[in-house]
Amino acid sequence: MAIKNLLVLAVFLSVLGGSVANPKGLDLNYYKHRCPDAEAIVRRVTVQYVSRQTSLAAALLRVSSEISKQGRRKSAIPNLSLRGYEVVDAAKSALEKKCPGVVSCADVLALVARDAVLVINGPWWPVPLGRRDGRISRKSEVNLPSPFAGIAALKKNFFDKGLNTKDLVVLSGAHTIGISNCGLINSRIYNFTGKGDFDPSMNPSYVRTLKKRCKPTDFRTSVEMDPGSVKKFDSHYFNIVSQKKGLFTSDSTLLDDPETKRYIDTQVATAGSSFNKDFSESMVKLGFVEILTGNKGEIRRKCAFVN
Repeated sequence: MAIKNLLVLAVFLSVLGGSVANPKGLDLNYYKHRCPDAEAIVRRVTVQYVSRQTSLAAALLRVSSEISKQGRRKSAIPNLSLRGYEVVDAAKSALEKKCPGVVSCADVLALVARDAVLVINGPWWPVPLGRRDGRISRKSEVNLPSPFAGIAALKKNFFDKGLNTKDLVVLSGAHTIGISNCGLINSRIYNFTGKGDFDPSMNPSYVRTLKKRCKPTDFRTSVEMDPGSVKKFDSHYFNIVSQKKGLFTSDSTLLDDPETKRYIDTQVATAGSSFNKDFSESMVKLGFVEILTGNKGEIRRKCAFVN
């Protein structure tokens, strides 16, 4: 793993201009002097939690997308169902004991997401550090993609953050380890247009399978987003989507765009030959989205609250 990580790091450093620093003020060695054990502390806590409950990896990836300049709020929509904050809180608490007031929650989120994926044998990526936390924490500032969004809305959401169409389809691949619930899909399989029908973009046999698990009034039963592969980080999600078995509209709609569909077809045809590499690259880009650095923002003592 160490040799593999060094090779991947070399590739990414070339992308970042051959230096551990980058134009947005982040640095792979940011805490080298003020909190040299920061990454090791976060990794230890993450392994402790995720090794016991592997489904947390998906939740922590989703949480990491909240790295935004305006801060985070646990009750924001559409992330009411987000899990994983207990891992972030535990890692932050451990850091505060070792290096009080030094490591930001934004950096903790970025590290936890990477390390959680590693625990389930997913890809590794470098995480430059030095983010600051926002001083505002309100629902309207959290802009996570909706599971009900069509391709146009999804692309706009990503474009607005400086990401592209490839990033959209690649990062959607994280749904390979995703778990949702019946409450988010019942209208799609029972009453899509208000006439007791299901979404015609879905495979009818898949709808029948979902109906066996989710009764019309069931809002709590869990549903795997990549049946048969939910405990393994791989490219199987793209096979599911290509068979019109995407759980959410935001999954199925990836077949509605030529570029996203072409990527899906390629991953299916090549058994995901480039997915791990592509995912790592997109996660690095995501880590630069809407960040605060320097003297902006603050270092929160508790991640759920501004100081």
